[in-house]
Amino acid sequence: MEDWWRVNETYISNLGMNFAGHACVTTANAKSQLGERRNQSYHTVCNLIKQTSTSATRSNTHKNVILFGQAGSGKSSLINLMAGKDEADTSPDMKPHRAISSAEYDIEFDGESYKVFETIGLEEPQLGLPQYLETVRSACELIQNLESQGGIDLLLFCMRAGRLTATLQSNYRLFHEFLCDKQVPIVIAITHLEEEEGRLNAWWERNEEVFLEQDVRVDGHACVVAADRHDKYPLQYKESRVKIRNLVKKFTVERKSTLSRGDHFVRFMLKLKNLLLPGGVNRKHIVSYLTTRCGVPRDAAREVAEMIKNTKRKNVVLFGQTGAGKSSLINLMAGKGVAGTSNDMKGCTMRSEEYDIEFGGESYKVFDTIGLEEPQLGLTQYLEAVENAYKLIQNLERQGGIDLLLFCMRAGRLTATLQNNYWLFHEFLCEKKVPIVVAITHLEEEEGVLDAWWERNEGIFLEQGVHVAGHACIIAADRHGKYSDLYEESRVTIRNLVKKFAGGPEWTGGNNLFVSLMRKLKELLIGPVNPRKDTVPRLTKRCGMSREAATQLADMIK
Repeated sequence: MEDWWRVNETYISNLGMNFAGHACVTTANAKSQLGERRNQSYHTVCNLIKQTSTSATRSNTHKNVILFGQAGSGKSSLINLMAGKDEADTSPDMKPHRAISSAEYDIEFDGESYKVFETIGLEEPQLGLPQYLETVRSACELIQNLESQGGIDLLLFCMRAGRLTATLQSNYRLFHEFLCDKQVPIVIAITHLEEEEGRLNAWWERNEEVFLEQDVRVDGHACVVAADRHDKYPLQYKESRVKIRNLVKKFTVERKSTLSRGDHFVRFMLKLKNLLLPGGVNRKHIVSYLTTRCGVPRDAAREVAEMIKNTKRKNVVLFGQTGAGKSSLINLMAGKGVAGTSNDMKGCTMRSEEYDIEFGGESYKVFDTIGLEEPQLGLTQYLEAVENAYKLIQNLERQGGIDLLLFCMRAGRLTATLQNNYWLFHEFLCEKKVPIVVAITHLEEEEGVLDAWWERNEGIFLEQGVHVAGHACIIAADRHGKYSDLYEESRVTIRNLVKKFAGGPEWTGGNNLFVSLMRKLKELLIGPVNPRKDTVPRLTKRCGMSREAATQLADMIK
């Protein structure tokens, strides 16, 4: 009977049909003339089953290790360090990855076999929603695949020596807390310690407390030199191989647990409120993605979509003249000093500083942006300010849109410059589609209730066409503790204002934004003009431009 296999084995293999073993048998009745062959076939099949099951058991004795961390931390080098040879490609490039996709490596040392899955985690908080969901989906697929291979023995967190950033913490929580429910032991490898003086482990001794403060807890650690391309650190490199191997071996002696089967993706997404999800959020898009790409039931997808929508950061653009108290306003909202304050009146272009603020159970990203300073601002500086404002709007479009414009104004006269600031942001850059509120500052000398100032001046705003959705009359700074009660009252006032008007649908930009802006520049730059021939003289005489530059700009805003 075995002759049949020898004749046909090559043909079967060419068809792409590969088997771990084979048996050529007869299933004829034992009472027939082929009874002896049938008994032989019985023992052949039994031996085949025993042989292949034993082989399968042997193949499943390897330990499954998930390796994760940011690009550039040295994960591929760490794999080669453990393997004692080049298994993974290494590259000095720092190009960010946009999805969690794994590469698999078989490694053996000290009589043990390991299957290491090199996996990319979350790269940047600015990662857009589609890419973020794709990374989560891929990670969940990996976890589910490993369940069928006997579970996960170890999480190996690879971190480049440096600051424990929010992104690194998100990587830690994604794998350890959410995907593995804290049921898998986790260890950390600190890399890029070539310049560490003395013992490599001194780095951990200095920084362990920071990890504990941020609630990043690991079962073990190894401070290593993961790569030594030019043989500058041979002793440290050799010592590092022993360290990382001992660490992995120690925490994979016994399989702690096999994760229970289930929908990891749904479990993870239901906990997303603890991870501040970046990117724009569209509920309909999320539901569609979860149901079609991830197989999540529609009811669960809707619940997840609503949760994500409620946990996204709100983007707030803060603008106003220098000296209005914008930095103090940020600190007032934050409840602590996050923005530097200064009494200097040095002029600035429209560049933004970014601050993460949380209050009332909500998260906000506030962009402190300088607007137009004075009508005498030169054209070059003005155009630079316009360009920077335009770039800010573009960036915010990619980060989910703008939820609120916060206009900061020092109590006093509503000057033409203040009006220009208002028109630039509200009407031109945001096309009147973003709610705008105003905060009136420097009211320390206001007698009685602070809001009395608004009651006296609201009519002037309306007369000048400066319409706002809400207002707050406040004291933004109290350096000497003279107005402590009013200061705390102001904090409540501004927080309530922001929370109330930043809760609507965000605006994600209009069409041909810059073209539209430039066409309207004449209203901000030089006032009402007649034909094009009047524009050029105004630009050359009033703004000191060359005739060539003035002609080009006149054509642009025509």
